[in-house]
Amino acid sequence: MDNIKSTFSLNNASESWGLIFLVGFMGCGKTTLGRKLASRLGYPFFDLDHILEEQAGMSIAEYFSVFGENAFRQLESEVLKQTVYPKHAVVSTGGGLPCFFDNMDWMNTHGTTIYIKLPPKTLASRLEQEKHKRPVLNGRNENELIAFIEEKLTERDIYYTQASIIADGLGLTAEGLELLLKR
Repeated sequence: MDNIKSTFSLNNASESWGLIFLVGFMGCGKTTLGRKLASRLGYPFFDLDHILEEQAGMSIAEYFSVFGENAFRQLESEVLKQTVYPKHAVVSTGGGLPCFFDNMDWMNTHGTTIYIKLPPKTLASRLEQEKHKRPVLNGRNENELIAFIEEKLTERDIYYTQASIIADGLGLTAEGLELLLKR
């Protein structure tokens, strides 16, 4: 894990970390790692995409299709800021959430943010089987998918890199995330 930036440190590793927000591109492992990290820490886990779908009464893809991206991004920001969190929790965010409004600043103010960073080819490989669930990816061949991810990562880098911790997602485990928090 050479690719780590930490602007956050704890004097005592046994301290609690409050809210931990996981950010990064779709397919980077925010939900999977988030559930495991929450379990390790004894914290509740929140998946903002699932909360949004419950509140909207439809899938994110359906919401996008019916109301458009602007309405979706507004609702996503409201879900982030209006969800009642306990003092300590692990929160998985949507891939684009940090890039709109003041969402990244809000998360940095209210907790610790961890950017799970992966190369475009790794993300494309992970997302290949899920393209039908993600309209923005559907119909793209492997090279088009990689190019799309590279373009989006370039656009989003300015937001993602504002995270308290930047973690190399290759081989990252919940144990590894916990160690990064303790630094």
